[in-house]
Amino acid sequence: MRPILFAGDPHRNFAPILRACLGMTPGTLILLGDCDCPAPLPELLAPALEAGWDVRWIMGNHDAETETAYDNLTIAHSGGDLALRVTEIGGLRIAGLPGVFKPRVWYPRADAPGDRIEPARFQTRATFQASLRQDEAWRGGLPLWHRDTIFPEDFDRLRSEKFDILVAHEAPTSHEHGFSVIDDLAAACGVRLIVHGHHHRSYDAVLDNGVRVRGLGMAEPWVLAMPPA
Repeated sequence: MRPILFAGDPHRNFAPILRACLGMTPGTLILLGDCDCPAPLPELLAPALEAGWDVRWIMGNHDAETETAYDNLTIAHSGGDLALRVTEIGGLRIAGLPGVFKPRVWYPRADAPGDRIEPARFQTRATFQASLRQDEAWRGGLPLWHRDTIFPEDFDRLRSEKFDILVAHEAPTSHEHGFSVIDDLAAACGVRLIVHGHHHRSYDAVLDNGVRVRGLGMAEPWVLAMPPA
């Protein structure tokens, strides 16, 4: 069976990921966001691609900080995007939740005791875009700095599916800066495992609802045991 290799946020450092890929039988590589590509992703991962690896990814917040980083990921390797869809890989159904929560749209967490969790200000990208000034649009759509924003409609879309693994940039509540809405989404979709990046911490945990979580450090490669626990 071809391996599934997850990799924590590269932040331009693909060397540990390439070493892991070239040290095993080719399979599927899944990047957890924040590639911040200084060149097109296929060039950065050329040795792995040439060896036969199938490269998939979700977007992180640093991937929408500059046009260069955005284009080198989303245009240069558009076929690898796992965002908001279920993809069968190695007999497993895997879905991607890219991006981060932002207060201007939706921030479903109280960061201090007594804080009130505010409802989402916008449910969809269309309603948010309609609220913007004309000069805020980028390439005829959302501003670049909101191409990585999570909207409630993303949860609605995934909640209608059943899948085994959720690949996310943001964390569930296994991390102190995680979000309970991700816990709830995983439970609703029958998820057995959440793999996330963003916080650059390597850990294993189990949520109160029984879903296993694997957080990955910066550029940390991790091979999925088959089948997932």
